[in-house]
Amino acid sequence: MIEYPLDPDTPRSHLPFSPAVKVGNLIFVSGQASVDPTGKIVSDSFEGELRRSMENLAKVLATAGSDMAHVIQTRNYVRDADKVVEFNTLYREYFSAPYPARTTITNCLSPALQFEIEAIAVVPG
Repeated sequence: MIEYPLDPDTPRSHLPFSPAVKVGNLIFVSGQASVDPTGKIVSDSFEGELRRSMENLAKVLATAGSDMAHVIQTRNYVRDADKVVEFNTLYREYFSAPYPARTTITNCLSPALQFEIEAIAVVPG
């Protein structure tokens, strides 16, 4: 069975995608960026945008019945390669060893965003 978990606190986009798709005990989370609940981009420092993106990821996971501790893979998009050291430092605040599998791509986002994260997680239990 395929589910599309959504509640009023789930960050939304005007673009054609679901914030998350749940299949069995797997949750596939679309890219989460520094946006407000209506999908409007919230510009900030790199750290501010990363933290808002992580908070949005946590909200989407909670709606789907999971949390950051059950993330098994992330894909990270960092607009400026010179922010990768800062990214790694901040990333360690949200994930700990053993870390999820991870891919990080740089120099890839539009000027409107500095960071975006997508994830695959499992439902606990």
